[in-house]
Amino acid sequence: MQNLFVKSHGLGNDYVVLNEAEISFSLNEKNIQLLCDVHYGIGSDGILLKVASSKAEFGLKIYNPDGSEAEKSGNGLRIFAKYLYDYGHTAGKKFTIETLGGIVTAEVSWETNGRASQVKVDMGKAIFGCHRVPVTCDEAECLDHPLNMVDETYLINCVSVGNPHCVIFRDKLNKSEILKHGSEIENHPMFPNRINVQFAKVLSRNEVEILIWERGAGYTLASGSSSCAVAAIAVKKGLTDRNLSLKMPGGTLRIDIDEAWNIRMEGEVREIASGFLSDELILKL
Repeated sequence: MQNLFVKSHGLGNDYVVLNEAEISFSLNEKNIQLLCDVHYGIGSDGILLKVASSKAEFGLKIYNPDGSEAEKSGNGLRIFAKYLYDYGHTAGKKFTIETLGGIVTAEVSWETNGRASQVKVDMGKAIFGCHRVPVTCDEAECLDHPLNMVDETYLINCVSVGNPHCVIFRDKLNKSEILKHGSEIENHPMFPNRINVQFAKVLSRNEVEILIWERGAGYTLASGSSSCAVAAIAVKKGLTDRNLSLKMPGGTLRIDIDEAWNIRMEGEVREIASGFLSDELILKL
């Protein structure tokens, strides 16, 4: 086994890509946590594992740094698409990927020196029904529903884009606020599968700024699925048009939402490093 790894980032949200057919260890919770540890492993916001699929051209398992499995990741999908294209797993620029959250289509929309530098992903449909997010709420859809914290009450808006999201609109964004309340909201009893959290500020009809608390990972510089979720809620509430730029600390993504709530995301992706896991690290896995 080669135990090859590739580490890339999408707007500062970084993942390590591994191929199930090329590693000599299992990706259990302990091993995922070790690999994602910045001191004892490679350091990463998560692991992307290439697996076989009977439903799409490629299969993908997405793991959070705490060892839990994620249904979908927009940045992760762009990183994975770049890996597939750059490392010769596909000759085509457009292909399908099966995730736990459904099958998506990815397309290399721009390349630099023969390597993918920008990727489009069809992220599927925005789903607002409470039981499908899931969120425990008396209404059919969870929009502007009060969520009581110890020292704050938020009006929350919930949506699934293949994974669950809680969007909170604010007049002013403050990193310290999401650091204070992100974990509490993520683990609130209203969300049986936990939830991703976004604080959002509408800047114009075509631009929204967001801060992100990612389920199983914590505060993160960027998130593709979070951008899709915020865009869907903003459109649903009539706050913006359907073609949006989502600004995050790590950079900007372009999100388009059609009348049937299909979501398309486009953004940059860059490789950081590639190499082989050392024998000494393998002994710990």
